[in-house]
Amino acid sequence: MARLLQDPSKLHPSEWHTANRMQRASTESQKSRSECMIAESWRLVDEIEKTTQKTQSDVNKKLEQRRDEIKFWKQELDNKLDQIVHETEILLTFKNRLERALEGCKEPLVIAQKCLLYRQKRVGIDLVHDEVEQELLKEAEVIQGVIALLGRTLEQTNEQIRRNRSAKYNLDMDLKDKFTALTIDDYCASLTNDTPHIIYADNAMKLEGNFVSPEDWIDFSNINVEKADKQRNNSLALKALINSILSQTANDMRKQCEMVNNAFRNRVKEVKDAKHKLETLLAMVMDETASQEKNIAALKKAIADKEGPVKVAQTRLEARNHRPNVELCYDTVHSSLMREVHEITKNIQRLKDALAQAEIELKGLSRRQLSLEEEIKVKENTLYIDEVLCMQMRESVCINNY
Repeated sequence: MARLLQDPSKLHPSEWHTANRMQRASTESQKSRSECMIAESWRLVDEIEKTTQKTQSDVNKKLEQRRDEIKFWKQELDNKLDQIVHETEILLTFKNRLERALEGCKEPLVIAQKCLLYRQKRVGIDLVHDEVEQELLKEAEVIQGVIALLGRTLEQTNEQIRRNRSAKYNLDMDLKDKFTALTIDDYCASLTNDTPHIIYADNAMKLEGNFVSPEDWIDFSNINVEKADKQRNNSLALKALINSILSQTANDMRKQCEMVNNAFRNRVKEVKDAKHKLETLLAMVMDETASQEKNIAALKKAIADKEGPVKVAQTRLEARNHRPNVELCYDTVHSSLMREVHEITKNIQRLKDALAQAEIELKGLSRRQLSLEEEIKVKENTLYIDEVLCMQMRESVCINNY
């Protein structure tokens, strides 16, 4: 029984009290550590919340600044795009003016060349390298020079339009990217901690190789703006050049056209004067021919009229030669008859000589008449070519300021 009351597994009361004290002390220590931990946790939570709010606020401000930056550059790009599009449209109208000016050069050149070709059909002495031909050759040269200049300017304009469109393409692509970036940043700015469907994105922290620096980002758009400005300024300078070229070439062609027309007018007047003088000479020759023909008729009649007297004289001489014996005397009658026959024969010869000379002169007058008539026809041909074919054709020449 005594062994039952003294079980060795039972602890001593002092141990019980010690164990209770230790439990209390351990509990109080644990509680103290827990309280410290709770306090530290609240402090940490508060600190992190403030830090998170501050960081998020900073990010929101930077995001807003970034959106403003993108909007600024987007506006700059929009302005430059409007300007380059406007300049390109105007340049297209200038291109159209150049094309119409080139087309307008064709008819004057063809007419100048036709005039030169027609004038090759002048004949005789009128086939001369005169002032008209010189001015026509110069006109063809001027128009060909204008065509070459307008052609080069048109090529330059096409190249400038291509460059403008290249600058526009770069601006369009940059604007498209800016719009996409602004849309994304607008979406990011709209996100809050309570926005539904926000997710964890562990891969978002990875920086890909195609990221650029802010400086490179600014430089990229700035280069596009500068290129657009450069092409716009080039377009403005080219427009001024085109205006000057169109005005100057039209003036040059108009001036040379008037020079040719004046030369034609002067030449036609000169040929008409020459033709009138030739016609006056022809009338004079024809009058002289008529007089000479009358003279020849009179000479022939005078020769014919002398046949009676010479026959009478010769018959008398023949009859008196039959006087008999001493009656065959060389008396004054016989000597007078001899002188009469000699005189009439001599005068008939003189009349025949005069007739022969008159006939020579008549032939000369006939040749002169033919020559004058041929020369008048030459002048008529020249007048037909210059006044009818050329000058009337040139009336259709119209040199406009395109």
